[in-house]
Amino acid sequence: MEIAAHLPWQVGVTLALVAYLVLHHFAVQPPLPAHPDALKAMGKTIADVAVTGIWTTVSGVLQYVVPLAFLVGAGVSFFRRRRQGELHGRVATDSSADALNKMSWREFEGLVAETFRQKGYRVVERGGDGPDGGVDLEAYQGRDKYLIQCKQWKARQVGVATVRELYGVMTAERAVGGFVAASGSFTADAQAFAEGRSIRLVDARGLRRMIGGVKVSAHAQAPAPRPDAAPPANPACPKCGSTMVRRTAKSGSNAGSEFWGCAKYPACRGIRN
Repeated sequence: MEIAAHLPWQVGVTLALVAYLVLHHFAVQPPLPAHPDALKAMGKTIADVAVTGIWTTVSGVLQYVVPLAFLVGAGVSFFRRRRQGELHGRVATDSSADALNKMSWREFEGLVAETFRQKGYRVVERGGDGPDGGVDLEAYQGRDKYLIQCKQWKARQVGVATVRELYGVMTAERAVGGFVAASGSFTADAQAFAEGRSIRLVDARGLRRMIGGVKVSAHAQAPAPRPDAAPPANPACPKCGSTMVRRTAKSGSNAGSEFWGCAKYPACRGIRN
């Protein structure tokens, strides 16, 4: 149920159908004969009879329980997506300066998720047990994976430790880029660390601009690079996670073509087209 709740609701419905068909297949299997001679002819034993009977009984129960759990999770996902869409619409029409601060941290994560969806990303919500539960969202454009950390902090700026933590997870999971979305602003150290590391810092003004439909006051924070723009200028190496640089093929069938090559070449030969 928890898995389905964090997936698109259509996926949860599909999983429910697949689970039912698989478990139903085992639930209706005919029992093995109890006569020893018949079992011997089939290469089976009394133990096989017991195991088959138990598995058939369990499958008969699970064929209804597991699909129901997936359907409940899909329902949770459906209503969550609808609430996120309504929240996105309210913020888009709310011109007050504290529109982002009036919501809970969970609502803020939902708003960021819906904003990235409307910018063309496929978003997977990781969930978490608190406002600082690590990476909150995964966003995909094709096969490229981006990680998103949400910070709905009302009293202080987002510091460099948060950006450093995100970069470490990006490297471990081979993500090509990351975003830190905040309801406020970032410290100078955080902005300096993000430069050249395929991390985009989206402050309150930048997020409001992404959502659209509102005028941003002149005293709001300066806009951060928008995730609906081109992909990060320097993606991370798919092999070692280091920043990549533009190179030009000098030989072969692709001579003259540009590509992304790992900055640690020749120690690392990771490339991207």
